[in-house]
Amino acid sequence: MTAAYPLLAPTAGSGPASRARTFPGEPRQVARARAFVAAALAGCPAREALLTCVSELAANAVVHTASGAGGAFTVEVIRPADGVALVAVTDEGGQGSPAIRAHEGFAESGRGLELVEACSSRWGYRDAGAAGGRTVWAEATWPVAVRAVRAR
Repeated sequence: MTAAYPLLAPTAGSGPASRARTFPGEPRQVARARAFVAAALAGCPAREALLTCVSELAANAVVHTASGAGGAFTVEVIRPADGVALVAVTDEGGQGSPAIRAHEGFAESGRGLELVEACSSRWGYRDAGAAGGRTVWAEATWPVAVRAVRAR
């Protein structure tokens, strides 16, 4: 899903399990953001998919926004319910809106959001408020066992 989706706009502390950390807007920090998410999602069935997403979203923040020009980006990990997890990256703003671009041939870049779409149940973005940044998020869902209830 490439359009803004305000109902899923993650905020710190919005779920029973939520963590956030801010990183300097440097390329080497993408690996640190990934390690942060890996620890936060230990045991999560969607961990690997969301690690791919956060790698792409953090790299986009560093390359395509003011975060990479001496700024910072914030990564949030949210587990709002059983069977659902989100990762969100808030940057310091840039030109244009996040979108999947059309590709020709075997371009080496520009496929990040395409990968996020493939690895997530849904994704989207929202403006991050007066500061001018943007939050891009990816959500993953998985089946949850439902307990049978005996009728009396």
